[in-house]
Amino acid sequence: MAPDSSSDHVDVLIVGAGLSGIGAAHHLQERCPAKSFLLLEARHAIGGTWDLFRYPGVRSDSDMYTFGYRFRPWTDDVTMADGPSILSYIRETATEAGIDQKIRFGHRMVRAEWCSAEERWTVWAAREGPSPVGGQVKLTAKFLFNCSGYYKYDQGFTPPFPQLGDFGGRVVHPQHWPEDLDYAGKRVVVIGSGATAVTLVPAMAASAAHVVMLQRSPTYVVSEPGRDAVALFLRRWLPAWLAVFLTRWQRCGQLSFDGGPAILFYWLSQTYPQTVRGWLRAWAQEQLPDGFAVDVHFKPKYDPWDQRLCAVPDGDLFAALSSGRASVVTDTIQRFTAGGVLLSSGEELKADLIVTATGFTLQVMGGAAAWAVKTAEAADLVSEYVCRILNYMDAGGYTVQAFILASWLPRHEVPRADPAMERHALLDFGAGYIQRSIDELPKQGTAWPWRLRMNYVADVLSIRPGALADSAMEFRRPHAKPD
Repeated sequence: MAPDSSSDHVDVLIVGAGLSGIGAAHHLQERCPAKSFLLLEARHAIGGTWDLFRYPGVRSDSDMYTFGYRFRPWTDDVTMADGPSILSYIRETATEAGIDQKIRFGHRMVRAEWCSAEERWTVWAAREGPSPVGGQVKLTAKFLFNCSGYYKYDQGFTPPFPQLGDFGGRVVHPQHWPEDLDYAGKRVVVIGSGATAVTLVPAMAASAAHVVMLQRSPTYVVSEPGRDAVALFLRRWLPAWLAVFLTRWQRCGQLSFDGGPAILFYWLSQTYPQTVRGWLRAWAQEQLPDGFAVDVHFKPKYDPWDQRLCAVPDGDLFAALSSGRASVVTDTIQRFTAGGVLLSSGEELKADLIVTATGFTLQVMGGAAAWAVKTAEAADLVSEYVCRILNYMDAGGYTVQAFILASWLPRHEVPRADPAMERHALLDFGAGYIQRSIDELPKQGTAWPWRLRMNYVADVLSIRPGALADSAMEFRRPHAKPD
C-alpha cells in the first residue's frame, strides 16, 4: 500500500483498483516508466466488483479471453470464470507488477477540480476504514484516469415493491449478500431475469428446497460452452503466444452459434432480428423438457440485442429448470404477503427467502464525487463533461462485447464536437439500469468519431494506426484559447 500524506503530486492519478484500474496502471508503468502514478481505492482490497460481489455462483457473463488482460492473457480452460478466480487473477496481476504498492486503500474521491491556469487536477479524498478514520487528503495530478466503475457499490436497485414489509422471511439484494445467509432446504424466490438472476438460480437450486425465478418479462438466455473448443485446440498445437492471440481475436469477431456475444452475431441480430429470434427460441427449446412454455418464459417482446443477452455456461439454468429443482414464473407482483408473493394472476408463491436481483444503480464519472473546472468562468464538469479536457479519461466499455475491451483502446486525442450535430444517448440500450439513468449519461453524435460503434475490431483498426492529423481534432495547451 502506498504511504499516505496530507498532500501529494503525481503525473497520473488513477481512481479505482479493480480490473480497469489495475490494467490502466500496468499499461502506464510499461509504456511510460518515467511517469509517476498513484491509485485511489475506496474499498480496502484490490478487485472492485469482484471483491464486492459474494452471492452464490457469481461469475463473469463474458468470456475471459476478451474480458482478461491482453498483457497477461487468461490461460485457464474455463470460458466464463467464477468470481473468486477472477479476483485472484486481478490481485496476482497487481502483485507481480508491484502495482499493489502504489494503491491507497480506504480513500474515496469526493471532489475533483481542473485548473486550466495551473494545468493540473486537484483531487480531495476522504479516508475511510472499518471505523471512521476521518479527514481528507489532497492530491494533484497532471492527468486523471477514472476507473471507478459504472454502478454504485453501496446502492443496489430495488423497486418500490408494494407491502414488502409484510413478508415474514428474509429479503436480500445480491449486491449486499450476507455472509451468514443459509438457504439450504428453503423455498427461494429470485425476482429478476437478468445476468444476476440467471446466475443465482442454478447455483442456489443445488441446495435450496426449490428456487423460483420470478420475472416480469422474459429475457433471451443462451447456452455458452464452459470450455472453448477452439481455444483448447489452438493451445494444444500452437505456441502459447500465438494461441492466445488467435483465441482473443476469434472470440472478438466470431459468428457465435451458441449465442455468445460476438460482433457478427450482434450484426445479424440487428439486421435480421426475426431470423435470430427463431434461432434463440430453438436453442432454448432444445434444452428444456417437452411441453415447457418456451414462448411464455423465454420469448421477449424486444429484438435480440436491443437488450443484452444472458449467457449461461453449459446451459446450467436450463438444466436446473429441467431437473425440477427450479422453475420460472412470468407475472407481475400484486403485493407481498407474510408467506411469500401474491401475483397479479392470483397465484401466491410461497417463500422463506426472497432475493431481489433487480439491477444496479448507475453512476457517471465516479458517482458521488463533485467535479469542477476552473477557467475564466467556473463550470460544472458534469454538465460540460470532458470532451474539451485532454487531461482526463474515463474507462468506458462495450455493452455487446466484454466491457473491458474498450477501456484498453488508448485515446490519443480529444475532438471538439460540431455544435450542429444531433445528440443521442451515449448508450442506446434497453437495460433497466441504463434507462433509469439515461438523462445522467453523456451524449453521442450520429457519425464517427462522435458515435460509440460497439465494435472492438473496427475501433482497433481506426484508433491504433490512425493519424493524429484530422480536421475534426484540435490540439492546444489547456489555458490557450482556440483560434
